[in-house]
Amino acid sequence: MMRTITFGEALREALHEEMERDDTVFVMGEDVITHGGPYKVTQGIAERFPGRIFETPIAEAGIVGVGVGAAMAGMHPVVEIMYLDFITCAMDEVVNQAAKMRYMTGGQASVPMVIRLPCGAGRLLAAQHSQIMESWFMHVPGVQVAVPSTPSDGKGLLKTAVRSPDPVLFFEYKRTYTSKGEVPEGEYTIPFGQADIKRDGEDATIVAVGPMVQKSLEAAVLLEDEGYDVEVVDPRTLSPLDTETICESVRRTGRAVVCGEDSSFAGSVSEIAAMIGENCFGDLKAPVVRIGSPHVPMPFSAALVKHVVPEVPNITAAVEQVIS
Repeated sequence: MMRTITFGEALREALHEEMERDDTVFVMGEDVITHGGPYKVTQGIAERFPGRIFETPIAEAGIVGVGVGAAMAGMHPVVEIMYLDFITCAMDEVVNQAAKMRYMTGGQASVPMVIRLPCGAGRLLAAQHSQIMESWFMHVPGVQVAVPSTPSDGKGLLKTAVRSPDPVLFFEYKRTYTSKGEVPEGEYTIPFGQADIKRDGEDATIVAVGPMVQKSLEAAVLLEDEGYDVEVVDPRTLSPLDTETICESVRRTGRAVVCGEDSSFAGSVSEIAAMIGENCFGDLKAPVVRIGSPHVPMPFSAALVKHVVPEVPNITAAVEQVIS
């Protein structure tokens, strides 16, 4: 059975179900009880699971550090950082502690921790509350990077993240919290490293990350009116990255556009584009095109944000370019 719920509601369901399943799972972060977090994802946990959700001071290094210690002691913390930008205050805890612990102890210790990270443009929160730093953590061995684009993927991937024996950075684009989609009833998980083909096509492949998936699907409909049959592939996780599914699609269509809201300069889209060029060069009929944000801070002005965040016309133009 399927029902239509929002992305935020799907994440909330996943947390409630995992806390019901495993009493070692707990939640911590700023305002997670008082307001249910900035986007209401942790609503209802305090009432249903008293003693398993903790509000913290504004001290991200401490929040993540406590999470690392709890995870090593056998718990499964789900840490919420109010905005992705603030994870920079806890880079040592993420990059030097959580990511390295299994390796440095020869497998004797692990850090089964999820760090939830609201990110991207939304509410005009400007340069210090709107960043997208997926590629920073793709570069770190020992952590996994999940970027769901739909409510059903959000729930399935979050449940997988909670059950993972290693740390997961879970990127949640702020504009997707109110987006709606069909979500299965009952128990299900989605494996990491398994991309999803959101739309089949023969003329070109769009590899889209996060909210660019929906924009790519909209672009594909417009391009269909022009006679172009476009495939849309959603990696769902960037580390591990399902290179096999992406390359299989590109080899079949011969053309690739990679789009995301991360900066195109040294960003996730650039890594995927490079991987396609390296593995599919002989099958490409045109150079790979990247679509990402320009290498600038996120502006406060709504008018300027429109020039930073890629939109549907950028995608249609890129597909027309690789096909022509």
